[in-house]
Amino acid sequence: MLSVTPLGVGDAFSALYYSSCLAVECDGVRLLIDCPHPIRKILRESGAGLDVGDFHALLLTHLHADHCSGLEGWGYFSFFALQQKAVLYAHPLVLERLWAGHLAAGMEQLMHAIDQPPAAKQLDDYFDTRALDTDAAVTIGPFEVECRRTIHHVPTTALRIRANGRCLGYSADTAFDPELIDWLDAADLIVHETNFGVHTPYEKLAALPARVRDKMRLIHYPDSFDVAASTIECVRQGQRYDV
Repeated sequence: MLSVTPLGVGDAFSALYYSSCLAVECDGVRLLIDCPHPIRKILRESGAGLDVGDFHALLLTHLHADHCSGLEGWGYFSFFALQQKAVLYAHPLVLERLWAGHLAAGMEQLMHAIDQPPAAKQLDDYFDTRALDTDAAVTIGPFEVECRRTIHHVPTTALRIRANGRCLGYSADTAFDPELIDWLDAADLIVHETNFGVHTPYEKLAALPARVRDKMRLIHYPDSFDVAASTIECVRQGQRYDV
């Protein structure tokens, strides 16, 4: 069975929720979508007893901090505690900026002993990076993962994840995009963001046909969002949803 558990549901400014990230599972194999800080605490409080080593791979949608601020900790924990590289998938444009634009400042030097100078490190010392493809599905364990660019400030990809004859769609961060909605409509369950600014207004989603709304769940909503009044169900932290 394909399932998804939102580990965080909030936006970058939330004082109520962890930042949006998802655990996807099928046949005992797990993927983590996005990696905010403090990721191990987020996993611990999910109620499922999860930790970094329980995930086959990490999928990164984009490089805004509320989606990737936990990567340094994820990489270091894999390196020191698990003694293995963390497997990380992302669009090539995201991978292109990941090291120099995000991780290098905290990870490019590492002291192996206090009486030795720091050793130079690179991205591939910590991560086994693999590219997602907008033109073809990528196989990850039992999953087939497709991606599509969204309308956002920095390169960002929506995802369709297929396994066991079911499909999960995830918008990631995006402005309202009818073409993206059509792409996600192939999924059995759609997790779609809603927020202010260059994000998707709730009113646009609420105006979609009932057939689409019925299989849609909202995420990345601001603290002020009236969850109880929403005509589209909002996902809750730690609650498992079968696709």
